[in-house]
Amino acid sequence: MHVVKLIFLSKINLSYILLKGNTLTLKRFKRRKNMKKELVSVLAAAVMVSSMIAGCADKSAATIETVEETAEDVAEETEEADEAQEEAAEETVEAAGDYHIGIVTGSVSQSEDDRRGAEAFQAQYGEDRVILATYPDNFTEELETTIQTIVNLSDDPDMKAIVVNQAIPGTTEAFRQIKERRPDIICIAGESHEDLPEIGSAADLVCNNDFVARGYLIIRTAHELGCDTFVHISFPRHLSYETMSRRVAIMKAACEEFGMEFVMESAPDPTTDVGVPGAQAYIAEHVPEWVEKYGQNSAYFCTNDAHTEPLLRGLLENGGYFIEADLPSPLMGYPGALGLDLTEEAGDFAKILAKVESAIVEKGGAGRFGTWAYSYGYTVSAGLAQHAMNVIDGKSDLTDIDDISAAYEVFSPGAEWNGSNYTNADTGVKADNTFLIYQDTYIMGDPGKYMGSTQVEVPEKYFTTK
Repeated sequence: MHVVKLIFLSKINLSYILLKGNTLTLKRFKRRKNMKKELVSVLAAAVMVSSMIAGCADKSAATIETVEETAEDVAEETEEADEAQEEAAEETVEAAGDYHIGIVTGSVSQSEDDRRGAEAFQAQYGEDRVILATYPDNFTEELETTIQTIVNLSDDPDMKAIVVNQAIPGTTEAFRQIKERRPDIICIAGESHEDLPEIGSAADLVCNNDFVARGYLIIRTAHELGCDTFVHISFPRHLSYETMSRRVAIMKAACEEFGMEFVMESAPDPTTDVGVPGAQAYIAEHVPEWVEKYGQNSAYFCTNDAHTEPLLRGLLENGGYFIEADLPSPLMGYPGALGLDLTEEAGDFAKILAKVESAIVEKGGAGRFGTWAYSYGYTVSAGLAQHAMNVIDGKSDLTDIDDISAAYEVFSPGAEWNGSNYTNADTGVKADNTFLIYQDTYIMGDPGKYMGSTQVEVPEKYFTTK
């Protein structure tokens, strides 16, 4: 009795033929896509070896005949094995899906796009797998409630990843508490309000809008559109954040480079006693006087979502430019400012952008108002949750920028993104788990146009400007 093993190795499979007596069988460790084609080659090799063995034993004809007669049987075994492995793979996918992902966002009134993105991800994968939570509107005064809201998700034994977008103050502490009790849970922060090195020490992954590149590119775009003044509207709480304070410094420096005037205006914080209504009323009241003071070629930028709608409405009525929102989206402020009902277009950003653009043109705002084609907040909530799922399923690496971008693109098909690792302005060191990203700016008109922002090389000096 002769035993011969024919070994076939490749990157995605290890298989061998075992010839024992007159029995030829194929054993495999992984299913191959081109098994039938490879099987022919392996069988041919088996025939050659069989002939050699049989020649030594004076039984070559019988041996070769046996191999030819069993080849069809082997092919049938292979197909049966394929079917069995496909069934096993389906069972594995089902088993791999037996976990939960939590997404924490602000309310619809404070951060509608963030919430809608979380809802879109939940709608795609089911309420039984995706758990949503909302932190308080007045999160600065309800820090403990904020922390507990995030931490409570880790009570679920099936929870494998928690995404917080926006990662408001308290997220770092919440992640630290989660890691103490459940180190297996992947903690991801989207658009952190806390200093990036701080939250990066507790989170597994942090993704923010690229406040460095955008600080330069927003000013550059305003300059290209003919603006001579840039008005930055904010309040002390936001300006205490590293991301926003550095962006202000970059915007000032960029204005100097392009020969523009940089102006700071203060407005009420919606999380204080005045609330959202009071903050919005202040903006609505002051836009006319700002445009009169700074001129028709002035561009405006506000750091708070709630300020955006009254600012847009005022600029449409009085003149001035709006390059893009702090967290850009055709849904950020535009529907309310334009009085649009986007119920029928819900979830379809191509149609949403087209309807918003048409209304802008009708009101005489062509060439003066911009956005990102896809909502940033929406994409971050859904995209980071998708990335977490891909990582858990073994399809992606947690801190691979290409994998992160691919997950974002699932919810922003066709959009062009760019970005880089966060660079600490004090040390010049790039963080391994913190990324800054941005999408190309679209200026609405008849026709509208992309500004090619993602193709512009931002001068190196701005990455350490503070």
